[in-house]
Amino acid sequence: MIDAKLVAQLREMTGAGMMDAKKALEEANGDLTVAAEKLQEKGLAKADKKAERETKEGKVHAYLHGNGKLGAMVEILCETDFVARNEAFGALCHDVAMHVGAADPLYVRREDVPQDLVEKQKELFRAEVAEQAKPAEIVEKIVEGKLAKWFGEVCLMEQTFIKDEDLTVGEYVKGKISTIGENIQVARFSRFMIS
Repeated sequence: MIDAKLVAQLREMTGAGMMDAKKALEEANGDLTVAAEKLQEKGLAKADKKAERETKEGKVHAYLHGNGKLGAMVEILCETDFVARNEAFGALCHDVAMHVGAADPLYVRREDVPQDLVEKQKELFRAEVAEQAKPAEIVEKIVEGKLAKWFGEVCLMEQTFIKDEDLTVGEYVKGKISTIGENIQVARFSRFMIS
């Protein structure tokens, strides 16, 4: 028999529903950590399934830094107006807008980066590596690695999330999809700064 306090504690940790939390605890023989991991795995699998669903609702959220000289605005889409008005969705919008203000990404995702810019960046990396006199296949692997790192700097969804360095922004959003229960897409953003 699983203790109700343990179920409540797991729900608070993960945001899972009562029955899901109870089932996960039963499967984990009452181990809170294992149950939380099981819920996270199930949630991420559900988030992947929801990725194809249409997002017609959402929210435009503005973040203004305390000194009034830095601000960011994000458009984040979801499936229903009910979720768009939800407190958890609003918190997600705020976190992403704050991240945009702090990290200054240039694009939402790597598919948004113009192909000519990607090719130009590859050529710069090849020129850097050419001085090392390595075999061609090694050079290409190094260039791909440098390119992936560059995408992690310029693409919002691949940047390390400012509030949790163990996650990218994309992983953070995916985690919220699993707890909120709808497909969520970051559509676009703008950042403003008076220097």
